[in-house]
Amino acid sequence: MSWGFLRDLLSGVNKYSTGIGRIWVAVVFMFRLLVYIVAAENIWKYEHDEFECNTKQPGCENVCFDHFFPVSHIRLWALQLIMVSTPSLLVVFHVAYRENREKHRNQKLYKSPGQIDGGLLCTYLVSIILKTGFEVVFLVLFYKLYNGFKVPRLVTCDIRPCPNTVDCYISKPTEKMIFLYLLVATSCLCILLNLSELSYLIFKYSIKCYLKKYIKEHQGLKSNCHKSKIICDDRRAAAGHFHHSSLSLSLNIQDECGKSSLLP
Repeated sequence: MSWGFLRDLLSGVNKYSTGIGRIWVAVVFMFRLLVYIVAAENIWKYEHDEFECNTKQPGCENVCFDHFFPVSHIRLWALQLIMVSTPSLLVVFHVAYRENREKHRNQKLYKSPGQIDGGLLCTYLVSIILKTGFEVVFLVLFYKLYNGFKVPRLVTCDIRPCPNTVDCYISKPTEKMIFLYLLVATSCLCILLNLSELSYLIFKYSIKCYLKKYIKEHQGLKSNCHKSKIICDDRRAAAGHFHHSSLSLSLNIQDECGKSSLLP
């Protein structure tokens, strides 16, 4: 299987991710994709051929293997890796939509098409939630299918056409157990990183919205105070003008009365 497309996808997503998102990409690439390609795929490559039961009854080994391994570990991990990486395509498509929109309108509509804000923020949050959901679903599915995170050395099988209860042996159980723990731990680490990034983005933009609202209210209050000051100054000016007019009128009356008293 060629993993070039997934590698290119993770590289493209890395450009539009936060700091925590870049750590997630590094973990997926280094501890999941490379481990899967270099080591894990070879360990489980011949798991069916190396599964042996202490009977030569035709069909017994196939039935027992299908019972204990309904889905191959390695194929389930491959499906998990694809599913948890796919939601990142939503972010890439959204950024491509922004760039295409600016190109068609021939004008700058965004400060940066890859900046996480507005609709792209919602898309990014949805992608994180989907990635976390897929991680949890696959861990639960793995636990249910294999009765825990373990690789037993010996399993007993009594399913037909086996003539009686037979013992079946799994090849390289210790080596498989080590890689099983490594991949499960990496999956849990990815869940922790996704939850941390989700909390960080929600907290960051909640603070940003609160500050915008506070600044807007503060500017509105300042504007109202300025208007009130102007009204008060107008009223004071009007009162001063009225007082000056009254004083002038009083002086005029006194002058008239003084002139009248001087007349014979």
